Amino acid sequence: MSMGNSNSKIYIDAHWRSLNKHKEELCGDRVQIRRSDQCLVMVLADGLGSGVKANILSTLTSTIISEMIFAGDSLQDAVETIASTLPVCQERGIAYSTFTIMQIYYTGEAYIADFDNPAVIIMRDMKPLKPEKEIKTVSGKNVSITRFTVQPQDFLVAFSDGVLHAGVGMELNFGWGSDEVEQFLLAHVQKEDPAREVTRILLANVNYLYGGKPGDDSTVTCLKIVKALETRVMVGPPSKAEDDDKVVDRLLSATGKKVCCGGTTSEIVARVTNRELSTDFSDLMADVPPIGYIDGIDLVTEGVLTLQKVSRFLDKAAKDPAYAESLMLSHEMDGAALLARVLLESNAITFMVGLSDNPAHDAIAYSPISLNAKIALINEMAANLKTIGKIIHVEMY
Repeated sequence: MSMGNSNSKIYIDAHWRSLNKHKEELCGDRVQIRRSDQCLVMVLADGLGSGVKANILSTLTSTIISEMIFAGDSLQDAVETIASTLPVCQERGIAYSTFTIMQIYYTGEAYIADFDNPAVIIMRDMKPLKPEKEIKTVSGKNVSITRFTVQPQDFLVAFSDGVLHAGVGMELNFGWGSDEVEQFLLAHVQKEDPAREVTRILLANVNYLYGGKPGDDSTVTCLKIVKALETRVMVGPPSKAEDDDKVVDRLLSATGKKVCCGGTTSEIVARVTNRELSTDFSDLMADVPPIGYIDGIDLVTEGVLTLQKVSRFLDKAAKDPAYAESLMLSHEMDGAALLARVLLESNAITFMVGLSDNPAHDAIAYSPISLNAKIALINEMAANLKTIGKIIHVEMY
């Protein structure tokens, strides 16, 4: 069961955040980020006005567009559907929601479509990149389309017009236009910053320009292109002993971290690589068995007990981004905490699951875990990691 596309050249670190208009409970901007095994789609919609009505319109717009693109419809079809379904405001003659769509394939192909939203700012090598735009008329509305190929370390920053309204009418500045936003980003973003840091820096300045009382909903979304580094996790011995070498070689060829889980698995890795396996007994108070060390392997843990705890961590992390953040920053050094951090820091992960019925388990007093239960555990972890935004493969041996 593979949930990923192995010719991935890049991965997309994506983050967004909003400031609500002063005294509004609901935000009139809406962002949807969805990932398939081929691409990421980000839709930022800005509903007319603010509050409930704007929130409903932008939610409708972003949901319809992302659902259609995911169902395999073209960008043009999605834009046409929205253009023809969204009502136009009678008084002002303008559409009820504007939007920006960014679709990036893991091969590097990128498409940006925007309708009446501020233009996406693209930075490469910390300089502005201005790919050619093509204006298409879709159902009587002008939509700007950009196609280009992204590279690792590119930043793509999209935002709602509330960002540009910041500071208007205050003596701070009258000219905080797209050019000034671009200059601000070039001056304040470091090339190693993750996407979440870019959204934080820009919105903090917007809030400052609004004097802490935003006059409009302001949303920033950042996509940062990074190299696809694939972490490989070997869990359990392969069903045929003659495949040991092949599976260990595959583990060692990971472009990201190399992890092995389980006593028997670690012994196989140590034997095939002809390296010593040692165990760290310093942390026997932990509720998971101690970790081990093999030269050339980034992390060696016990099997099922550790995975069960990691699975609980990931289950919480998938539901709550703040919890995921705290896991990444934790200083816990037991096997489960270490493995959870490796998985959360990776962008692509392949689980290599050995299908041998593990003889070591039969000798243990506590209930042996069946192979099916182990596979179910890995699939559960894989599903939560996908929700968090990782590219996942599960391979069986």
